[in-house]
Amino acid sequence: MSADSAPDGNHPNDLDDRADGGATRRFRRMTLQARLMIAVIGMVAIILGAVALGTGTILTSILQANLDTQVQDAADLRGYPTDTAADILNKGRQVPGTLLIYGSSLSGISGAYVDTDSVEVLTSDQISGLLSAVDPTTDRQTVTVDGLGEYRVHKQMGTGGSFVLLGLPTSEVTATLGQILLTVGLVTTGGLVLLGVVLAIIIRRSLRPLRAVATTAERVAAQPLAEGEVTIAERVPASESDERTEIGRVGAALNTLLDHVGASLDARQRNEERMRRFVADASHELRTPLASIRGYSELSLRDPSLSENSASALERIQAQSLRMTALVEDLLLLARLEEGQELVHGAVDLSRVVIEAVGDAQAAGRDHVWEIDLGEEPVILAGDESRLTQVIANLLANARTHTPAGTRVTVGLAQEGSEAVLRVHDDGPGVDPAVADELFERFSRADRSRARKTGGTGLGLSIVRAIVEAHRGEITVDSVPGDTTFTVRLPAKPADPAPAA
Repeated sequence: MSADSAPDGNHPNDLDDRADGGATRRFRRMTLQARLMIAVIGMVAIILGAVALGTGTILTSILQANLDTQVQDAADLRGYPTDTAADILNKGRQVPGTLLIYGSSLSGISGAYVDTDSVEVLTSDQISGLLSAVDPTTDRQTVTVDGLGEYRVHKQMGTGGSFVLLGLPTSEVTATLGQILLTVGLVTTGGLVLLGVVLAIIIRRSLRPLRAVATTAERVAAQPLAEGEVTIAERVPASESDERTEIGRVGAALNTLLDHVGASLDARQRNEERMRRFVADASHELRTPLASIRGYSELSLRDPSLSENSASALERIQAQSLRMTALVEDLLLLARLEEGQELVHGAVDLSRVVIEAVGDAQAAGRDHVWEIDLGEEPVILAGDESRLTQVIANLLANARTHTPAGTRVTVGLAQEGSEAVLRVHDDGPGVDPAVADELFERFSRADRSRARKTGGTGLGLSIVRAIVEAHRGEITVDSVPGDTTFTVRLPAKPADPAPAA
């Protein structure tokens, strides 16, 4: 492993990129208002920080130059060769804080500084420490004096080997600079807070049309648009859809889109109603000729002079007419159910209906195992008994047709709260995932060959769903190999039936 490799084989730069990518993703997950405020306030803060840094640098340079001038002017002090630093400071009136080290061949080296109201003598350690810190090649410099702080000093050589080292404290410059920076910091912080408030108000007002667009879109998305008569009344308010603004154009475009969608849904509903009426009318009209075909075939079969081929052909015609009659009846029933017709409500003992339906299924499918799971109390609800019987019969026929011999089919019925729950369970091979999504659609069959041995016309489960929904209920299916359950939930006290269309 190379020295610059990460333990898991990733390059450190890759880890940095991932970290940066995570920060970018977090930024993108923020609201638009938050991102705009962070970007604007951040940029202004950087600009103000740069201005404060530049201002501080310039002020420091100016104050330092002023202090150097004061130090140089004060360094022109004169004294006798026998004077000490304290004598020289006492002769003149120096500002508090002034520090002086004076050296001559007669008086030696001495040091003193001006305190608040008196002149104090420097110790030998302070003098030696200060002299050792002074760079002899530089006239003005900043040094630190033990016990006194930081000083700006100027060294000037005199005659006869004498010298003067005079300094002024930098505390005043530091204090002035600190006050200026504090003021700038407070003003900057206050300005950023004010900018944030104003920016939040402006952005919020500017994004109000966009929020109106999102609210309208959410309300439209919550409406059931898949089937039935749909009216989209939601629109972005006119005040938020001004085409003269960029966001207002979005609202206007959404309103135009909703107008087109509403018109399309109206056209779809008209087509569905037209097709429904056509199916109902065609099914109704086909019943008479089919009945005639069946009647004539039955009458012709009674002729003893018929040949064997003719009798076989007539029997085939009769069987196909019966099949077509059943198909027409199913289509007519679906059309009438969708129009709100065909239901006659009354008190229904669903427990008794289940027992009778399972008895009929047991007679038709003796190669299956049939079981009933009922509660002690009967389940009574308001509904159409004949149609609810058809629901259970179709579900049992579906289980019998699409499962092999020996399959166990269990029919359970119970009242759960305000709902009557019917479950038809089998341990067969399950529903083909390819048709699971369209299981309750018309003419949907697991056997694509449509062989008569494996199923009917594919209308059984669609009729079940139509009847259940007409009773204000719902039907669902959960299926895995070896465990398939159709669950029907019906209100124990359903609402009044919808009036016929």
